[in-house]
Amino acid sequence: MSDAQTLIENRPPSVAALFLERVAATPDAEAYRYPVPPASGEGPDDWKSLSWAQSAERVYAIAAGLIELGVRPEERVALASATRVEWMLADLGIMCAGAATTTVYPQTNADESAFILSDSGSRVLVAEDAGQLAKVREKRAELPELHHVVVIDPAGVETDDWVLTLAELESRGAAHLEQHPSLIKERVGAITKDQLATLIYTSGTTGRPKGVRLPHDNWSYMAKAIAATGLVGADDVQYLWLPLAHVFGKVLTSGQIEVGHVTAVDGRVDKIIENLPVVRPTYMAAVPRIFEKVYNGVAAKARAGGAAKYKIFQWASEVAREYAKVTQDNFKRTGTRSAPFGLAAQHKVADTLVYAKIREAFGGRLRACVSGSAALAPEIGYFFAGAGIHILEGYGLTESSAASFVNPGEAYRTGTVGKPLPGTEVRIADDGEILLRGPGIMEGYHKLPEKTAEVLESDGWFHTGDIGELSPDGYLRITDRKKDLIKTSSGKYIAPAEVEGQFKAVCPYVSNILVHGADRNFCTALIALDEAAILEWAKENGLAGKSYAEVVAAPRTVEMVDGYVKRLNEGLQRWQTIKKFRLLPRDLDVEHGEITPSLKLKRPVVEREYKHLIDEMYAGAREA
Repeated sequence: MSDAQTLIENRPPSVAALFLERVAATPDAEAYRYPVPPASGEGPDDWKSLSWAQSAERVYAIAAGLIELGVRPEERVALASATRVEWMLADLGIMCAGAATTTVYPQTNADESAFILSDSGSRVLVAEDAGQLAKVREKRAELPELHHVVVIDPAGVETDDWVLTLAELESRGAAHLEQHPSLIKERVGAITKDQLATLIYTSGTTGRPKGVRLPHDNWSYMAKAIAATGLVGADDVQYLWLPLAHVFGKVLTSGQIEVGHVTAVDGRVDKIIENLPVVRPTYMAAVPRIFEKVYNGVAAKARAGGAAKYKIFQWASEVAREYAKVTQDNFKRTGTRSAPFGLAAQHKVADTLVYAKIREAFGGRLRACVSGSAALAPEIGYFFAGAGIHILEGYGLTESSAASFVNPGEAYRTGTVGKPLPGTEVRIADDGEILLRGPGIMEGYHKLPEKTAEVLESDGWFHTGDIGELSPDGYLRITDRKKDLIKTSSGKYIAPAEVEGQFKAVCPYVSNILVHGADRNFCTALIALDEAAILEWAKENGLAGKSYAEVVAAPRTVEMVDGYVKRLNEGLQRWQTIKKFRLLPRDLDVEHGEITPSLKLKRPVVEREYKHLIDEMYAGAREA
């Protein structure tokens, strides 16, 4: 039996047991680092730390407080908050009480929040602030099973029999523990591997969210499997900003407990660039949109520096991509990362001029990034790889506890999502669909046995709905979502995500793009531009002072984007090319329901909202 198999098979029955083991093993080691804004509201944040023992004190108090409120094993406690250290402590407290966490995105509106709380049967809600509390107050009559709301940030909150603060819950829990000192160990000891730990509602890209039931064994397996990959160690510093309501963010918390490294946690996306040089992480996970924004930002800054500076950036970008491709290919063949002398010399010069500055912006110590949740355009991946920032793409779904594949450290291959985690099986169906089986696969959808049967076979194989290819040595490449494949009126199949990813690598101003063409005789695109980047471009092109909507409506802007569309088309098959496009008057966002909180495109929503623009592009068309 391999070391990885031994590690996985000797996993504890629950995340709660895993946490108790970590606290006992390294009580004084730093567990969490979190920002505290200055009292004046001005100046940099002050970063504080919690050791594992200090974290445990709060976790156990939260657990005991929930038990004192009457929460029983496997009952649901909902969490509606942005990513912050209290989210992590509350989640662990819920599981140490033997209960199960129902995750709710903080951006979720009142109606959908009420649906999730009702469908899950949540007994308690841990809400971030007065805003989250207001949503459930509005729907309280529809939530008879919700007995209490615990508010993390008490500002502007009036407590009563139904509402208490997190500080009050911890105080009540600490008092309860004084009377019952063995309470937590008894609760944790009684948790079985099949007991529900988490209920995560899918982001609903195509319809109403479904609750995915993930028992403790899913997370315990994930923790051990992540450790078995060797990608992270006890000395790493992780920067965690991803939504913890999403399975990608959630899985990172399990891995951290097993490995024991420190996590700096701050969910404020607008603070990422500011925080990186302060935290100086060695490891970070992100969604592709973050890397796209960084790439576009660097390109825009270079362009703003003048023609010479932009020319250097373009040259350095091509060198980075060529260097990454050559060295990855050589590693695949020989096991060593080498490049011809001339390319290596160019790379060294480009590193001094461009790449070193990019690495410094990430804090200067970043050893690896993991990218997931959506496809990363290979050209962007090659750029960062050549610049010394290794993006290890991974793959998984909510139904597979997030991580099913990840690129192996030194042997990573851009454009693939790597190899299966130890203990996970994969096969490709006759129609190209990826099927998974293993300890990370969900128990099923909450109260939806028919929906469960549609995707989960009796022998454990889960139908992902994604199309992919396996290399002879086990690397997986995702080509598209099965349901997103476009079939044109001429019978040609097109993977829109592939075309969209290529455009993001070509155009430094794009934020989101949707390729359309189902049952049509040619493809079109709806394009939203990155506001910061396009307004910077506008200053240099006679459109200074104009609003975003005015800039994207300007003929000069349309002409500029058309140039990038033509560059894209040069690398596509004829039936894939974009014949027409329209620029959207604003970027797509979560608030309008056009993208999910994990930044995935909701195609049906966007196509429905901008149907008039799509129809306009096909009106009277004769092109083939």
